Amino acid sequence: MRPALAGVLLLAMSGCALRVPPPRAAAPPADAAGEAWARVLAQRVDEQGRIDFDGIARDPADLEAFVAWIAAGSPESAPDAFATRDAKLAYYLNAYNALALYDVLQAGLPPDLYPVRVRIFYRNRFRMGRRDISLYSLENSVIRPMGEPRVHVALNCMARGCPRLPREPFRAEILDAQLDREARRFYNEERNVRPEPERRMVRLSQILQFYTSDFLAKAPSLIDYVNLYRDERIPSGWKVEFIPYDWRLNRQ
Repeated sequence: MRPALAGVLLLAMSGCALRVPPPRAAAPPADAAGEAWARVLAQRVDEQGRIDFDGIARDPADLEAFVAWIAAGSPESAPDAFATRDAKLAYYLNAYNALALYDVLQAGLPPDLYPVRVRIFYRNRFRMGRRDISLYSLENSVIRPMGEPRVHVALNCMARGCPRLPREPFRAEILDAQLDREARRFYNEERNVRPEPERRMVRLSQILQFYTSDFLAKAPSLIDYVNLYRDERIPSGWKVEFIPYDWRLNRQ
């Protein structure tokens, strides 16, 4: 989910792309695939967004069914099935989260994702409709150009520094409300936004540093953007510092 520093990109580009083994499951119909992904989230994610990776590893059938469905079609290969912008965006958000989860399981559940981030996010490729794509490219070449900064509270790379993984899929018909809900949850959570009035300063999740340009397309400053979703507004003149990103695996 995180954009690379120049050195990381060079390292990623210097190696061969790795095709992640496809799931054993055959692609189910869309309704059945959506139900399978819904079960994964409802049964394997707790209220804090932590994931039961071990439980999924023991019984991967639902995740594999959804990943097989992603591989079988996409808004590019089947545009009639994703007629609206929200239908496309919901597909991509669910696909990113499911593929990141699948990728981490394939990697053997490393306790810290930072040392393996090049392989997981840049070099590994997944089938999506007509093409193979990395998580980095899916986020930065497909999702971010859609111009919706709330995706940064919806995309989950399975690390503790990520937003909470919702316990339900993103759905086209209620996507705007879901993204608003996740934004309000994220920007009101102390681990992501920490005001320090005595210093006239606020510490923000490093996600806001990684993607500053996306947020500034919607507000004059990062504080102004955060205040769109905060219950208690932060004074716009305060200094901003960033909370180091936590790359440890977000397991229960």
